This record gives sequence, C-alpha cells and structure tokens, in this order.
Amino acid sequence: MTKKLNIVPFVSVDHMMKLVLEIGVEKMLVEMADYIEADFKRWELFDKTPRVASHSPEGVIELMPTSDGEVYGFKYVNGHPSNTKQGLQTVTAFGVLSNVNNGYPVLISEMTILTALRTAATSALVARYLAPKGSTTMAMIGNGAQSEFQALAFKSIVGIKNLRLYDIDSIATDKCMENLKNYGFTITRCTSAEEAVQGADIITTVTADKQYATILTDDMVGSAVHINAIGGDCPGKTELHKDILLRSEIFVEYTPQTRIEGELQQLNADHKVTEMWEVMTGVAPGRVNKEQITLFDSVGFATEDFSALRYVRDQLERTGLYQDLDMLADPDTPRDLFGMLLRAADKG
Repeated sequence: MTKKLNIVPFVSVDHMMKLVLEIGVEKMLVEMADYIEADFKRWELFDKTPRVASHSPEGVIELMPTSDGEVYGFKYVNGHPSNTKQGLQTVTAFGVLSNVNNGYPVLISEMTILTALRTAATSALVARYLAPKGSTTMAMIGNGAQSEFQALAFKSIVGIKNLRLYDIDSIATDKCMENLKNYGFTITRCTSAEEAVQGADIITTVTADKQYATILTDDMVGSAVHINAIGGDCPGKTELHKDILLRSEIFVEYTPQTRIEGELQQLNADHKVTEMWEVMTGVAPGRVNKEQITLFDSVGFATEDFSALRYVRDQLERTGLYQDLDMLADPDTPRDLFGMLLRAADKG
C-alpha cells in the first residue's frame, strides 16, 4: 500500500467483522495459523520479553511488544473477568505495527476480535504438532467468548468433528451450541467437566476467573490426550491440578513469560519445558508416542499478535477494509512543528 507517511490505515471493529465475513472465519483461521507458524520458525529474529502488566484486584492491563528488526508491533490488552456482570467484554485490545527504520506506524487495528482469532489459530496450530493423530473429539470446558473460535480452528486445522461442552453457566453453553449449530459438529452438552473429558482426544480449558482454580483434577485425565490450557494467563490464575502437570510433557510459547503467568506457576523454576518454536523448526520433538499427555500451557505471546497484524495488513489493499487516519504531524520542514501550528491558525 502506497500511502502518505502522515496517514495511517485503521481497521475498526466494523472493518474487522467485514474482513472475517469476506474471507470466511475458517479460512481466515487457517491462513492466520500459517503466518503464526512462519514467525515461530524465525523465532530468533524477534525481540522477546514478558509482557508489561499492570495488575489490579479487578483484572490486568498489558502491553505486548516485539520486533523482527524491520517491523515493530505491540498490543494493548486487558483482562477483567468481572466485566461481563456489567455487560462488558472480559478482554478488549488494539494493536499497532510500525516501520523500524523511521518509527512511523503503518497500521492501527482493533484486536478484540483479532485476538480471539489468533488465540484459536495458535491453539489449533500447536495441536496439529502435539495432539494424537486422528483426533476427532474435543472437550471444551468454558464456553464463553473464545469457545466458538477455538472450535472452528480445531475443526479446520486439526479435523475435530465432535465437541463435548461444559460451563458452570448453562447460558454460555446454550449460546455456544446455538452459534455452532450450522458448522457441522456433533455437539454433546455435558453436566460436569469430568463428563466432558470422557472420550476426548483433546481437552481445551478456557475459563475466565482470575484465581487459582482446579478445572481439571488428576483423576479426570488419562493417557493419550492433548491438553490445550489457555485460561491461565496471568499471575494468580490457573486451571489444572499440579499433578496433571507432573505427568505431562509441557510445551510453551516463551518460557520466561509462562513461568510468571501460566500453569507453570505451580512448578519449580527448573522444571523442563519445550518452546513451540523448537518443535516447529525440528530442534526438539513434539509428541513422541500415542500414550503421552501433551500440555500446551498457553498464555499468548507478542509474536502471535505480530503475526495476526501482519496478516491483516496484507489483506487491506485487496479488500479496502480500513480507513485513513491523519495520525502524524507533517510540517513543511521537519524542524518547524510550531510553524505548522501557526499556519493552521492562519487557515482558520
């Protein structure tokens, strides 16, 4: 896209919804997963740091920065579980890409919808490497805002056909079943987490409460499963009993961040884990036998947001789904910012 440097393309929520509908949600999940995988495979190029977090009793506000040396990106995101009681989203977000050479932003985008898409795409991408071959059944514990995206990503990327759903809020399960009724799943409503995991090849936990919780106890989890644990994503928030972790091969995005925010909070700092870039590049094995329990201790990492923003930027010229924002001062000469003000006053 050839643009004046002071004009920045902005993708609004309305643009993002139209983009998803134009491309198709399943196709977009598959294509975004390809971008995420490509960036994992060039992991060493990226700046990496645990996200910068501001915690409060109500939730957390975070910045997630990274750069591949040519493009810089960051996401602003919050997580406030009690928001739903006020009719508000638990998670909201926006993101920015910038040109490293001059520091100018080249994209601003909503990321509330986009984060749901990239989280689901990452989950399913990882499961493609770690889940038992031929997996067709997934238990999903937590049927809130992320659940449909997870289901569709696992359908389109892994081949999941059967969903076993449970949420402590039956209305959430009603919503999830209604939203997914035309997507070709066989859906079973379950009355407990223990019932939901029966016969599942993949178990996804995606709950929202900011607390140490035990969504899965050790006796619920047998061998030959993959656990996609995505609900534990900040200090003081977990979903799995410690004994499950001790029986599992644990895979993470970026170890220093996951030790702060993931299920790894429950384990010693020297407990062995494998980063997914190692699996995707062949440096380390993924699943090595059918009977293993593999666990993706996912907290979300900045490179995934970078990939998602990169994907969106690549769709803009073709779709035109953005608007131009006059974001940057553009004086006649770079050192005459005050003069620009004076000239604006003369025009007024």
